Formats: sequence, C-alpha cells, structure tokens
Amino acid sequence: MVIAFICTGNSARSQMAEAFAKMVASQLNLQLEIYSAGSQPAKEINPFALEVMAEKGIDISHQKPKGLETIPYEEVDIVITLCDSARQTCPIFPAQRHIHWDLQDPAAFEGSLEAKREFFRKIRDDIEERVWDLLQSLKVRNC
Repeated sequence: MVIAFICTGNSARSQMAEAFAKMVASQLNLQLEIYSAGSQPAKEINPFALEVMAEKGIDISHQKPKGLETIPYEEVDIVITLCDSARQTCPIFPAQRHIHWDLQDPAAFEGSLEAKREFFRKIRDDIEERVWDLLQSLKVRNC
C-alpha cells in the first residue's frame, strides 16, 4: 500500500506526517510506501519542525521538501491532504481513498519564539495521533 501526505510547502506538516507514518508502520509491522510532497515546495524544512520532531526522538534533518512530481501517482492508494490550499491546488490523484486533515500551518503562526514552538508541538501531536489512528485502522483491516 502507498500513502502520500500532501501540503503546500512540504516543510512542516507533511514532513512530520511522513516521519510519523514510517515510524508507526514499522512498529505495527505494516508494509507501506510513504511519501510526502508539496504543491509549492519550500527551500528547506522548517527549523521548528526539526526541533519538535527531535523532541520525539525523530530526526527529519535528512529530509528535503519535494514537489508533487516525486510521488508515483498511479501507485498511490491513500492521499492525505493536510491543508485546504493543498486540497484545492493538488492534481487529481487516482487514489482509492482521499482523506483531508485541515491542519493550521504552524509556519504561519505569529507570536513569540516559545509560542511558535508550542504551536508546532500542538500540530505535531495532532498529526501523530491522526497517523496512529489511520495506520491502526489499516492494521485492523489487514488482519
């Protein structure tokens, strides 16, 4: 099964989702191919995304923002858009299942550095919970 996480910049939300999905799939012994991409990829991963994922023991510093062309469209079973912009601008994937998680963009959050960090943590934790729920439901279906 192939899963693709799509957002606008592929610098925070979809990168975190990809990393969590790979970790959870491994823990649940699910054979999945997992991708992330952005409709308008950023130049680099957001430093706050790197920091809050490291707090969870997950290093995403080796990942890079990627465009939609890096995803094998014909092979994708589940497409998950993580923001309204991506849902509206991303091409039609012939995936069997489309899921939309309307998550606020933590990079657009305005406030102090600590408030921004806290908002990134909130989004990170939301993504982690959603990924666990999704992959556990796939595990149950495959049993």
